[in-house]
Amino acid sequence: MRRRPHLSAALAVAGLLIGGSSSRAQEELPGPLADVGFDQRLGEQIPLDLHFTDENGQTVALGGYFGQRPVVLALVYYECPMLCSMVLNGMTTSLRALKFKPGSEFEVVVVSFDPSETPDLARTAKQTYLERYDRPDAENGWHFLTGNEQAIQTLTRSVGFRYIYLPEEDQFAHAAGILALTPEGRIARYFYGVEYAPRDVRLGLIEAADNQIGSMVDQVLLYCFHYDPTTGRYSAVAMNIVRLAAVVTIALLAVFLLRQWRRERRHLHTAKA
Repeated sequence: MRRRPHLSAALAVAGLLIGGSSSRAQEELPGPLADVGFDQRLGEQIPLDLHFTDENGQTVALGGYFGQRPVVLALVYYECPMLCSMVLNGMTTSLRALKFKPGSEFEVVVVSFDPSETPDLARTAKQTYLERYDRPDAENGWHFLTGNEQAIQTLTRSVGFRYIYLPEEDQFAHAAGILALTPEGRIARYFYGVEYAPRDVRLGLIEAADNQIGSMVDQVLLYCFHYDPTTGRYSAVAMNIVRLAAVVTIALLAVFLLRQWRRERRHLHTAKA
């Protein structure tokens, strides 16, 4: 069935609203959209023994992408007329702004939740977004998967991703967002909507990796910004910023006093000579 452009736009707007809404707000949505959204399951383990098909038509275990690095997970369908492209575009734009490299500091796993989609569609999507990412040697860190109904439902339920199929329109209604998972496959962070602040994604990956990646500057940022699960973003912690500013001020004052003391000692030594 031909998909209606006006309905696609309406579903895209609904997906954006659902992506960051609370459970109570989701329950108040009209009709079938009440069954669409994210149920946060921070800290829970996803099933790594599931099998999917990669963009080359090879059967792969989901756990093969875990074990060493944190993973950015996107749940989309490749023939989505609007919202999924916005999600993948936003994810790609955010990852381009990071110095972290896929396949080195993290992995990207994109899974279609439409069981009718094929590896050919996954391969085309991978080519499209690798071109947009435009980083050398990124291919091995980006993975686009398809799967059967059972594997898809098991995965989506494990991360709290709720969606529905609208047969009369041949479309899915779904929320918008991406996730950061630990190398062990535990859910670390949700990022809602279609635009993801690079700072938030970077800090999410660092925390998902248990601080095994990132710099001292990142550690300072993590002290000053804490993840807010209700918004899927990192917010400034005023008290920590004040404390850090106080420590920096004391350190600068100590350096100044030390330099003054050394200067006075040199003057005294010169005078005695």
